[in-house]
Amino acid sequence: MNSQLLNPTVLGALTDFENSKTPGVWASVDKKQLVSEMRLRLNDPFQINQGTQPFCGPAAIVFELVRKQPLRYIQICRSLFETGSCNLMTIKIAASQTLRRSNGRLRMSQSDWMILAALRESENSIFNIEAEAPDIIRNIAGMTKPWEMRGWARELLSYRNSNFRYTYLFGEFQALQEASKAVAAGGVAFALVTADGLLRGKTPFLPLPTHWISILGNISIKGGDWFSDENGRISLDVYSWGRQYHINLDEAPFEDYFWGVVIGM
Repeated sequence: MNSQLLNPTVLGALTDFENSKTPGVWASVDKKQLVSEMRLRLNDPFQINQGTQPFCGPAAIVFELVRKQPLRYIQICRSLFETGSCNLMTIKIAASQTLRRSNGRLRMSQSDWMILAALRESENSIFNIEAEAPDIIRNIAGMTKPWEMRGWARELLSYRNSNFRYTYLFGEFQALQEASKAVAAGGVAFALVTADGLLRGKTPFLPLPTHWISILGNISIKGGDWFSDENGRISLDVYSWGRQYHINLDEAPFEDYFWGVVIGM
């Protein structure tokens, strides 16, 4: 539990938002419910959950935003709710009328829908985000690319240095070492993975880079020099889908399911 509401500045900002008379601009977001859900997330960032929407990248980013900059999280949510837009470090994002009017089955909480959908839509040049869009459109519109994660690490989390280390063919050992150092120093690390293989214990027919997770730490690498005999073992703690996972895999499947990492420092 990482209770941010113990900070009087954070509590004051949330109370000020709660008492504000400015109406919201989102058809699917009730302010009382929004503030209640924000309070839960400030007390426990693991409450942030993409549900069944394809918002894994934004969810990982906002999870770290709440953990590291809770006041900024409140400011962004308030601005989005009251105006439909918010200023980041160097850019402004504005939710489209289509998104703000989108209603129906959100497949996730109202608070997470508002900020995650706004972030995801801000990077889309073709597809709008809609709650009731067909699955194929939602999945295409919800895809997050590495350069978008790098941009959000800068714009939302205020890390001046961010990079993506590809591990499609090799380099898992070095990427995990860099991630471990970054997290220990107060930075962030987001891994691009095959969710079924890495988190769900399934063996996919064709492993693909489909899911972003936040690396929490507790990284252990046991074996030889990035295990030429493939008898090594890797373990680490990560965030995804509103919970903490402990990954503990042999080197060979880990290599198959680990595609790269975005690091912010």
